[in-house]
Amino acid sequence: MNCKYFGKCGACIVYEGGYENQLSLKIELNRDRFRPFYSGEISVFRSPETHYRSRSEFKIWHDNNTLHYTMNNIEKNGVVFVDECPQVSVPIFAMMPKLLKAVKENSIDFKLFGVDFLSSNSGETAVSLLYHRPLDSAWRDKAIEIASGLNIHIIGRSRGQKVVVGQDYVTEILNVDGEEFRFNYIENSFTQPNSQVNEQMISWALKNLSRTDTDLLELYCGAGNFTIPFAKRFRKVLATEISKSSINAAKTNMALNGVQNIEFVRMSVEEFVQALDGVRAFNRMKDIDISTYDINTIFVDPPRSGMDEATCRFASRYENIIYISCNPETLVRDLTILCQTHIVKDLALFDQFPYTHHVEMGVKLTKKG
Repeated sequence: MNCKYFGKCGACIVYEGGYENQLSLKIELNRDRFRPFYSGEISVFRSPETHYRSRSEFKIWHDNNTLHYTMNNIEKNGVVFVDECPQVSVPIFAMMPKLLKAVKENSIDFKLFGVDFLSSNSGETAVSLLYHRPLDSAWRDKAIEIASGLNIHIIGRSRGQKVVVGQDYVTEILNVDGEEFRFNYIENSFTQPNSQVNEQMISWALKNLSRTDTDLLELYCGAGNFTIPFAKRFRKVLATEISKSSINAAKTNMALNGVQNIEFVRMSVEEFVQALDGVRAFNRMKDIDISTYDINTIFVDPPRSGMDEATCRFASRYENIIYISCNPETLVRDLTILCQTHIVKDLALFDQFPYTHHVEMGVKLTKKG
């Protein structure tokens, strides 16, 4: 990737030697990091070198009568004006200059401080405009005009206020091993930012899940990114997530894909373990008969903090564990517990965030003996 802001913008901090060099550094670092648990070859999944981010956020800088997108500089002590970003998807890349021009010409730039972009593979784009002022009917009228002219959805946000012009989501179509899955991605909520690597992550996980007539348990299911493709491999799927908005999105995505064998439950992991072990009854579980599930595989995709010891001990009950991690450091910590009872059968590196130190890792574990 060629970027005129390399060495200035803090979005990319590993850029010398190009894409191949930064990927090699990640592979070597993680080969050493996971050597105590796995001595085989790491499965490596590459990112496109440019235009790989379908979700991006920019601050807005007002310079006299001109608007600029800004990013933190690489030293983290100021900002860099950017008029383009080769990280972002092609639709967002093309939209960036058009949007600022339209915002300025329609005079809705007063106290605008941020712009968030969200796009799909098909080019559908939602733009969130963030303000330090209330949004009135005059703002809405102008936003409608801009949205129509640029063929985008616009969401205006200020403190305690959200104004939607069009809709507040885009519909993404993921192609996994020749099969399509549809997801509504809602603005201001978590989605996988690199759709092509996301497809590879789902494909890798599916390859490590044998087709079976048993059931699957998933913790930290989010909006069903993995859950829905998994449902075709298992008789039933029981999936938990603490976020109410994510659970609602997961149920919508389940309907979009015509899937009917998933039960989504809004519970923390601690609560779910209590329910499963009969320690405590929960109204949210009243329509779910745990005794009808035959679970020997668990899938987990925790936040950067990883899993606590109690959750690792719980996961260790199951024959097979598939673990997707966005933080290799906490994954190493958790593997010290999981590998007391399980063996690592496969280790994968997903280059979700090129030109940074960040990667996602995937681990398949099976019970010893």
